[in-house]
Amino acid sequence: MSTNEAQHAPLPGHPGAARRVSDLLPVFPWDKLEPYKATALAHPGGLCDFSVGTPVDPVPELIQKALAASTDTPGYPTVWGPLELRRAIAGWLHHRLGAEIGPEAVLPTVGSKELVAWLPTQLGLGPGDQVAYPRLAYPTYEVGARLCGAEPVEYEDVADLDPSRVRLLWLNSPSNPTGRVLTPAELRRAVEWAREHRVLLVSDECYLELGWEADPVSVLHPSVCGGSHEGLLVVHSLSKRSNLAGYRASFVAGDAIVVRELLEIRKHGGMIVPAPVQAATIAALGDDAHVAEQRSRYARRRAALRSALEAHGFRIEHSEASLYLWATQGRPCWDTVAHLADLGILVAPGDFYGPAGAQHVRVAFTATDERIAAAVERLRQA
Repeated sequence: MSTNEAQHAPLPGHPGAARRVSDLLPVFPWDKLEPYKATALAHPGGLCDFSVGTPVDPVPELIQKALAASTDTPGYPTVWGPLELRRAIAGWLHHRLGAEIGPEAVLPTVGSKELVAWLPTQLGLGPGDQVAYPRLAYPTYEVGARLCGAEPVEYEDVADLDPSRVRLLWLNSPSNPTGRVLTPAELRRAVEWAREHRVLLVSDECYLELGWEADPVSVLHPSVCGGSHEGLLVVHSLSKRSNLAGYRASFVAGDAIVVRELLEIRKHGGMIVPAPVQAATIAALGDDAHVAEQRSRYARRRAALRSALEAHGFRIEHSEASLYLWATQGRPCWDTVAHLADLGILVAPGDFYGPAGAQHVRVAFTATDERIAAAVERLRQA
């Protein structure tokens, strides 16, 4: 760079520099939905927003009380959290997932999206490395690869990947967006491939407690991992099962050596879950009743919306778990988005999750009972 060029180059943090970084990333998908949202908002009956799976039901009272009781915490919390928190996480992993794991192998995170986006960077990946993720997938897997300069790679079958270049392999079961659940045999095959080729396998299991037509299994279950967590991590969130999206409560667990390395890195970055949220997490993981109650709500909404969509000419594929219906009418997804927007219903186009979703839409059933009922009536009358 010449002296003149250096004098006029944008400083770090200058908008010009920010634009160069953002050039590495895809367009934020939901920005593309704004015109269709405006159409749906103009419907006389109001908007039925099924585009984002954000919880709408109250935070359970016992969790609110735990949060409130811990608000007088003037000191800095730790990145790792207190032993009580890590024991609660490890206990839940054993109770719910069947994982034999100790508190030294778990780490709270500031929401699961943060972990997904920054994990490749924190692991030291960069140019020349590949981050692999399913062909239909949550967009942040790709974003995480691009943020560190690694190459994002989609896969249909792990056997098709280049083991000499893949450093991080993402699984997602139950899947966002499709709701597909991988069988224990499919999970074992992925674990065996990753271990054979010394690839870190990270399983995003944030919807694991929301199985409807299948019983999702974790990669940390002994039947999948053989009782060893070497080379394996799982990511879990309380956003969906406990309505805590606003709390940013989640955690990563698995290989104790990798967890410890992440802890050291995150300590330097100050990536700390607030102390009141840590207390709320302990309360949430210690109670199954509120999870069962929320599941019942979602089951009713899912059944009503699925029936109405099928009567309207949609075919529902996969969708055996998670908070979404993966639906198609066999036409371009944006045509379907436009059609539903005219009915005041906003959904996510399938191509947000990869080209393979070009004829599907993702329909979240996280709206209120009243909004679900309104959408059902519109679909039936159209």
